[in-house]
Amino acid sequence: MHYLAATLHTLGVDLADRARASLTTKSERGSETIEKVLWAVAVIAIVAIVVTAIRAYVTSEAAKIT
Repeated sequence: MHYLAATLHTLGVDLADRARASLTTKSERGSETIEKVLWAVAVIAIVAIVVTAIRAYVTSEAAKIT
């Protein structure tokens, strides 16, 4: 009888640990996606700044030619 009680107790503790781990890891599920989106926005902003600077430089140099 003690063996059965010990086995059930161990099983219950194991299931509780799995449930607790599952519930705590789901709270950060979307953080990786948000991080990727923020990096993409940052890269797009940097590219836009570089394109604007190059366009301004080329326009000013083209104005000097004529």
